[in-house]
Amino acid sequence: MKRLLTLAVVAAGSAYLAKYLKSKGNAQGGSTAREEITVDVPVRTAYDQWTQFEEFPKFMNSVHEIRQLDDKRLHWKADVLGKPIEWDAEIVEQIPDKRIAWRSTTGTPNSGVVRFEPQGASRTKIVLEMSYTPTDAVESAGDLIGAVGLEARKNLKRFKELIESRGKETGAWRGTIQDGPDGPRVTH
Repeated sequence: MKRLLTLAVVAAGSAYLAKYLKSKGNAQGGSTAREEITVDVPVRTAYDQWTQFEEFPKFMNSVHEIRQLDDKRLHWKADVLGKPIEWDAEIVEQIPDKRIAWRSTTGTPNSGVVRFEPQGASRTKIVLEMSYTPTDAVESAGDLIGAVGLEARKNLKRFKELIESRGKETGAWRGTIQDGPDGPRVTH
């Protein structure tokens, strides 16, 4: 009887949480996060390092692996509040030294953009904006407590520490991707 009561309470709480999140998020029931940081390296250095997606686990604690499938497609493995998840993402816009925009193609619906804004010759402001739609009670609970924004803030801080301690990027991809009528188009 106690188990049944516990399950009923959890179900009711999850339903309330989902309803609450839809009322505070975007029209699809999603949420957004926006974080920024200034790093003490030139814009080209910050941008070039960010294009090294397979190195994200070095500064993103919840990300275990990113495989770059081609110039515009990535496969992610990460944890959300201890729950392992995987998804594919597609880069829909990439303009060297300015911005990288993406959207998920599988898994938890998410999209976003990271912008690189020069702050003089040797500093760069990085602005990260994300939209996402929690798909279950664990993701909804994390959203309620602002876990994505908090994690993004910590990730940007660790990126700052990583790039400033190195002083240079570990690689670069200088191509351009633009979303067109037939999907993202890559130019080198």
